[in-house]
Amino acid sequence: MERRTIFDGWLLPAMLVLPQLVLTFFFFLWPAARAIWSSLERQDAFGINSEFVGFENFVDLFEDPLYLEAVVRTLIFVFFVTVIAMAVALVLAIFADREIRGRDIYRTLLIWPYAVAPAIAGVLWVLLMDPNVGLVGVGLNNMGINWDYRLNGFQAMLLVILASAWKQVSYNFIFFLAALQSIPKSVTEAARIDGASELHRFRTITLPLIAPTTFFLIVVNVVYAAFDTFATIAATTQGGPGRSTETLVFKVFRDGIVNVNIGSSSAQSVVLMVGVILITALQFRFMEKKS
Repeated sequence: MERRTIFDGWLLPAMLVLPQLVLTFFFFLWPAARAIWSSLERQDAFGINSEFVGFENFVDLFEDPLYLEAVVRTLIFVFFVTVIAMAVALVLAIFADREIRGRDIYRTLLIWPYAVAPAIAGVLWVLLMDPNVGLVGVGLNNMGINWDYRLNGFQAMLLVILASAWKQVSYNFIFFLAALQSIPKSVTEAARIDGASELHRFRTITLPLIAPTTFFLIVVNVVYAAFDTFATIAATTQGGPGRSTETLVFKVFRDGIVNVNIGSSSAQSVVLMVGVILITALQFRFMEKKS
């Protein structure tokens, strides 16, 4: 039987939700509205006066080859961060789900990296991969591999991908482990008795049963890689060398804060906001079909 709380009037419910509504307005709705309005304006060289230009900022944006390069670069970055973070997390969750000695300790240690701030994660990977003082960077150079992510664009992209994926592995691990533990042991035991190999059981039983969790994590990881990796990139490469690691979210910062091109930066923010809305709507639509 469903239990509901019934209020005599509207004042108490309104007071209870008012703090959240105020926070949502000032930290989400108002900045989004300001970004949309700024995307329709163009500022002068000094950033003092502005004029309404309609959709010219968006037209210029999609005609800019640098922006289109940033789009392709972001898609590549998002793809590899998502694949690496989810694949590593799934493998770790499979091993942590087994009956092994010290399993609880392993699970706790695997969760810890999620508490590390993105900027700190970037600093940690710089200390590892720096060609002069980094343990891995110096080791690669001693092995004859010319490693210097500050000069090589491919190496810089590899660094930010690994740093960003490492930061997200713990989050994925928690959900994958919970999904694996929710699978009835009787199902897998019956398949084992029937002679199904471990790979066959994983492909025909485990993967279908954790599919909803997997799709949810795909959406979360795509959003994370596209938007929440700014601090990691800023702490490692600053978008360089050149523009080799300048993703869309970092380009918004560089055009808006560094180059003081508020109109173009706001237009980019609106495009990113529309992307998040579409991804979220896709997730809810998929979950509704599954339910």
